[in-house]
Amino acid sequence: MSDELTISVPEAGKRYFGLCRNSAYAAAERGDIPTIKIGRLLKVPVKALEQMLESPRKTEAA
Repeated sequence: MSDELTISVPEAGKRYFGLCRNSAYAAAERGDIPTIKIGRLLKVPVKALEQMLESPRKTEAA
C-alpha cells in the first residue's frame, strides 16, 4: 500500500494496469480508473482505486 493519497492518471495506469499514458487517460474517461478533479489537474485517489481492485465488478459473459 502506498503512502500517497493521490497519483497521476498515467502513473496509476502504469503501476496498476501496465497501461501507457494515452490508454490510462482513456480508461479514466470511461470510468475504469476512479479520478477526482482538482482545478485543472486530474488525480487518482489511491484508496478508491485499491478498494475498486479488491472488489471487482462482475461482468456478464459475452
